[in-house]
Amino acid sequence: MWWSISSDVESPSSLSPSQISLPCGCRSAASQFAPQAMAVKLDISADKPVGEAAVLRAWDAFGTIDVLINNADVSGYQNMAMSNRMIAKLSREGRPAEARRLLDKMPDPDVIAWTSVISAHINRGMVREARELFDRVDAKKNVVTWTAMINGYLRRTDDVSEAEKLFNEMPYKNEVSWNTMIDGYVRNGLIDSALSVFEKMPVKNVVSWNTIINALGQCGRIEEARKLFDCMPKRDVISWTSMISTLSKNGRIDEARVVFDSMPKRNVVSWNAMITGYAQNLRLAEGFDLFQRMPERDVPSWNAIITGFVQNGDLERAQKLFNDMPQKNVISWTSMITGYVQDGQSEEALRNFSKMQAADGVKPNQGTFVSVLGACSDLAGLSEGRQIHQLICKTVHQNDAFVVSALINMYSKCGELGTARKMFDDGFSSQRDLVSWNGMIAAYAHHGCGDEAIGLFKEMYSLDIQPNDVTYVGLLSACSHAGLVDAGLKYFDELTRDKSIQIRQEHYACLVDLCGRAGKLKEACEFIQKLPTEPSANVWGALLAGCNVHGNTDIGKLASMKILEVEPENAGTYMSLSSIYASTGRWREAAKLRMEMKDKGLKKQPGCSWIDVGNKVHVFVVGDESYSESNFIFPLLNDLHAKMEAGHVIKVDRLMEEDFSVG
Repeated sequence: MWWSISSDVESPSSLSPSQISLPCGCRSAASQFAPQAMAVKLDISADKPVGEAAVLRAWDAFGTIDVLINNADVSGYQNMAMSNRMIAKLSREGRPAEARRLLDKMPDPDVIAWTSVISAHINRGMVREARELFDRVDAKKNVVTWTAMINGYLRRTDDVSEAEKLFNEMPYKNEVSWNTMIDGYVRNGLIDSALSVFEKMPVKNVVSWNTIINALGQCGRIEEARKLFDCMPKRDVISWTSMISTLSKNGRIDEARVVFDSMPKRNVVSWNAMITGYAQNLRLAEGFDLFQRMPERDVPSWNAIITGFVQNGDLERAQKLFNDMPQKNVISWTSMITGYVQDGQSEEALRNFSKMQAADGVKPNQGTFVSVLGACSDLAGLSEGRQIHQLICKTVHQNDAFVVSALINMYSKCGELGTARKMFDDGFSSQRDLVSWNGMIAAYAHHGCGDEAIGLFKEMYSLDIQPNDVTYVGLLSACSHAGLVDAGLKYFDELTRDKSIQIRQEHYACLVDLCGRAGKLKEACEFIQKLPTEPSANVWGALLAGCNVHGNTDIGKLASMKILEVEPENAGTYMSLSSIYASTGRWREAAKLRMEMKDKGLKKQPGCSWIDVGNKVHVFVVGDESYSESNFIFPLLNDLHAKMEAGHVIKVDRLMEEDFSVG
């Protein structure tokens, strides 16, 4: 008998346990005696394959291994083999404690058992415990054991130095060991070290070549990647596809097409890579032609071409393709939603999100929530934002840093700064991602709360959280909106001395805006002219905005000319300069600019505003009388305007509060 039911468990029938076959006994116990029937004793001697299968089925039926481990007889060669299989199963299921208990019961565990338990601990991030076990194995360590421990340091701790030490101590290395070390260096951005190990590798397989070529491509070392690709003794479809992606991402799309056409055999992934390359390089006609010629298409094929049209701003074509898709996944829906948000069609984005919710089997992911919350922010749709927040709370994304940051932004843009801060405070400080800190600083900047933004920035430092370039954009913007000139100059100087952060055009624009709002237009202009890089239109735009506020026509004209050099059809620039001329009585110049706009067919996009009343967003556009209730609204506005002109003052104490409840 291979397994015997313990004496304290009653037999499920009048037959004795010895008369019941194991599979039948396990099934009977599983159906009638629940956990007690798991009190079985391992005693393998015959029909071992049937016995093992029955044991594992019983394990799966009850979802526990505790009783099996407690009653296991692990002596004997065959029983050791069974124990190894059980340990391997525990390792795959991420249960290192149970695997360790079974290992400790074995009188002389072999290298297979040791390696499985070590891997179980590594897979759960318990690298220190895994190392303790590794050091106990001594002479029994084989190449798999060594490689598992090295991989643990590289993937779970990023402790490259300890991984290097173990790698150099290995008595024997196989291809997997070498590839593990190469991949570890790549993951930690140590490309030269990875290349050095690759060159020392005595026998390179296709995985080795693919890993190093892809790594070189990722960091922009295209010539080296191409040279190695050309030297490859044998290429698989991954090699070809990786080279196509590398060349495409670095703007060498024609060269990528040559590689694609040279492929001896293509699969759908190769086709998708080439289509994505055309999309990334905004050559949609060629990408669409390739898409139409595909022998077979999968969902990523459709997503690649749709995303290309979305990124190119052609939402009409993207929507048509989206409608034609035989099957859509979350990426398909998110691409369209994101496209509408980026195009300023936030209402359409929300409509697509509603349709997605109604689609069977499609659940929003992180990107979906971030985009749709952006739509709510643009529309100040607090009611919709709250509903989406409730939906997020039912998913695994509720603690995602990017989603939390999007929620902070949404509540802030909807006027709920207190709720935004509560969202930020609800997470423990140790769990807050830098993205969340940046989001809250940006929220304070949006509301002109400079002191609060500075306070949060100081709190970051006290918690040893290092700011990045986005942090400083929010901080400088907060100082600008709050008129904190000295503080803004101080933090910009601090930024220039921090060599770990690359200064971007947005930082320059913030400083110019800071000086412009304070009326220091001459200083701002001199600052721009001394920049180490060519100023962007946004930098000059910040200066023009300051000139508009303070009526400086000379500097305003200079800023306008600089903007129109790079954006000749920027109607807003003409309007701003025209306003400056008009505010200083230079009507002829103002009229001339408006005539120039008319001749060029330029029109400034009319301003709009919206209000959320009764769970509905009402949008009003300047000069638009098509709104359904215009006949009621405009006479009322005219009446209010007349009363204000006559000197009427609102009596706040007599105002009646109306209930515009949302959500």
